[in-house]
Amino acid sequence: MNLYLFNATDSAATYGIGTYLVELTQALKNSDMKIHVVHLHSVRAEFEIVKEDHIENWYVPEVRNQNTFSGSLQKLEDYCRNVIYLLRLYIKDTKDLIFHINYNHYQYFAKELKTVFNCKTVATVHFMKWTLELNGNLSKLQAIKNKPEDQRNEHDKFLLRSVQNETCLYKEVDRVIALSSDMKNFLCDEYQLNADKITIIPNGLADKRTETIIDKTLLRKKWHIPESERLILYAGRLHSAKGLAFLINAFRKVLDAIPDCRLLIAGSGNYEIFFREAKEICTKITFTGLLGKNELQELYQIANVGVIPSLYETFCLVAVEMMMHELPIVATATSGLDEVIDEYSGLKIPFLKNPENVKIDTDLLAEKIVYLLEHPQEAKRLGQNARKRYKEFYSTEVFRKNMLQFYESLY
Repeated sequence: MNLYLFNATDSAATYGIGTYLVELTQALKNSDMKIHVVHLHSVRAEFEIVKEDHIENWYVPEVRNQNTFSGSLQKLEDYCRNVIYLLRLYIKDTKDLIFHINYNHYQYFAKELKTVFNCKTVATVHFMKWTLELNGNLSKLQAIKNKPEDQRNEHDKFLLRSVQNETCLYKEVDRVIALSSDMKNFLCDEYQLNADKITIIPNGLADKRTETIIDKTLLRKKWHIPESERLILYAGRLHSAKGLAFLINAFRKVLDAIPDCRLLIAGSGNYEIFFREAKEICTKITFTGLLGKNELQELYQIANVGVIPSLYETFCLVAVEMMMHELPIVATATSGLDEVIDEYSGLKIPFLKNPENVKIDTDLLAEKIVYLLEHPQEAKRLGQNARKRYKEFYSTEVFRKNMLQFYESLY
């Protein structure tokens, strides 16, 4: 089989989608599949094919209609048309072609690839635009849909166009990969997809936890975290949909109970909003910015508790990373995240929902964090259970098996 995976140059490639593609290509490297990653909107000056290990990376820069490789960003459809033109020129082996789309605004690709090639098309639902814009509040989306057309503002129209574009993509491709059963149900109910078209395949991650004994004292010295200070870790984008403001408010209450602790926030985004939120307790909060994978692995090993306060998650790779490292977790019981962490591997917080917004009970969130900090044996038990769950459902071996079966089923 010839597999072409579409990547793009944007923030999602830095976070979830980029990790997904790295893990997928690594999981498939010893299979019989010929793997190509097509990097759209590349910053490179020219179209370039680079062979690395077992895969080919195809870098496609912004393209003018005159087929030169420089200049301003074209309309997405024009750009896609030029990319397909390049694919026609350079794809020589057309046996068992599979095009795997990972961004939900490339519906033009899904349609045109089928007209140009004898192929199968697949899309993975990594995220949906409305969930970020509305903080995962489905009631707000329904309210916008129910508005008379002449009462919708520009933001409403933008969101509905996004939903329409996503629906077009998922209806156009041959098969859709959902990362959770919650996502499959949503696609069936809200996007009116046929359930038989959707396959649930959770993400998988290679095991980065070493079996050798880690000197946590040295790691804490490296990160200037005292032995006595209990460390609460958040990892991910700094975005309102991630519930970070609720976590900061909960941390105030944690400090009242346990003064000698620190909240470490690893990730990039709009810092200013959260700096203001944390003003009077800022000396107890560390913002690291975006960290490399190895740096983040070190923090997973020395943290006492991991917290994932997201308002919406289609899946959650951070949760899997924390589970891999036996880190006890406090998380919200939301969408796909609720399926990743079960009641034996973490403590979960329900939502307070109303038509206008979704909230987290910060008193309860603080209570759960304090409980794990004050009961290290219970925290250890949850962490060990989380590690077992990772190995059973989210390891590279499980991911590889599921994806190979899926690709083979297309032909």
